[in-house]
Amino acid sequence: MKTLFITNRVPFPPKSGYPIVVYNTIKGLLSLGVEITLFSINPNKHAVDVEDIYDPVFESISFHSYNLDTDVNIIGALFNIFSNESYNVSRFYDEGAARMLEDILRENEFDIIQFESLFVVPYLDTVKANSKARLIYRAHNMLFDIWERMWQNEKFRPKRYYLQFLARRLRAYESEQINRFDRIFAISEPDRHHILLLGCEAGVDVFPVSLDLQAYQADASRISFLTLFHLGSMDWVPNKEGIEWFLDEVWPDIEELNSELRFYIAGRNMPKKFFDYDSDNVVVEGEIFDAVEFMNSKAIMIVPLLSGSGMRVKILEGMAMGKCIIATTIAAEGIACEHGKDILLADSPDEFYRYILQCLTQPSKWKEIGRQARKTVEREYHISMVSERMFKVYQQLLNA
Repeated sequence: MKTLFITNRVPFPPKSGYPIVVYNTIKGLLSLGVEITLFSINPNKHAVDVEDIYDPVFESISFHSYNLDTDVNIIGALFNIFSNESYNVSRFYDEGAARMLEDILRENEFDIIQFESLFVVPYLDTVKANSKARLIYRAHNMLFDIWERMWQNEKFRPKRYYLQFLARRLRAYESEQINRFDRIFAISEPDRHHILLLGCEAGVDVFPVSLDLQAYQADASRISFLTLFHLGSMDWVPNKEGIEWFLDEVWPDIEELNSELRFYIAGRNMPKKFFDYDSDNVVVEGEIFDAVEFMNSKAIMIVPLLSGSGMRVKILEGMAMGKCIIATTIAAEGIACEHGKDILLADSPDEFYRYILQCLTQPSKWKEIGRQARKTVEREYHISMVSERMFKVYQQLLNA
């Protein structure tokens, strides 16, 4: 079975959400004998030097990439208002990339072509004109839903109106494109529900994030107890606004609980203003080399998202490392977890305070939640289980 993946980022190395999802999908399918070609947009913001990739998965696929400047341009954004296109998506389309993709399609005959996110859907016309493969769109999140939640939380009116405009454009674009595919893959059950509400007539399957659990082995002897931490890409707006809210509205009271308590914040593209929070009790680390080692050394994971969609990969990684996670309901949306059993859900400063206090005064509580979290990931998100289900859908499409 020959499959082409089209991605809006190079998924090597798999250090953040989107690359981890794509990487593990490819790795799992390779183990089932699927022959994989990968075509990736390589945007400036997340540029990867392909010559520096040393990975057995990379060596097992046919790889093509196209460097593209997808940065937001004020003039381009202004002119886009008078067009019918979604600026969020159109930035990822380039005629040169389309020609490269066309060459790949002419030289190869694929059985399945999988579009990994809405950002690469602009290349659908190129694919349809040059291939008879079965087409799959995988929604890593509902982009319009993220933007809708952001404009609803925005208080500055001009920005609020523009975010609302972008959300409507995204919703219209996804609604127009979604029925042009043979199958839709949602990453969570809530996202599947949203997709159906868009008027989707194709079959919709839920394929969550999968993890290779051998890569997540906790060492309890290296955990520093009086530590909270957050880990996530800080150029993603929901992460940035969530941490700002936590530091301003929650942390001042938490900090008074114990003078030895430390809150560590790590993630790539850390905004400069976050380093202003740096103090004896707040440690802003920026990008770290080894996320697993970082998580292993800390006790309690904090995920205070106020907006977002899809599935938070870092929460699943934290669960795989046996972490006690205190998160908002929005952050945990789509994850098979249960409040009080394998996660703690908090949506207000008072709730965060209460659960953090419980964990600090009852160490057995956070340890047990961490143990149950690991069991949940083993049961629901193991790479082999998710890959085998996806492979069966591929077979169904080809036999239909």
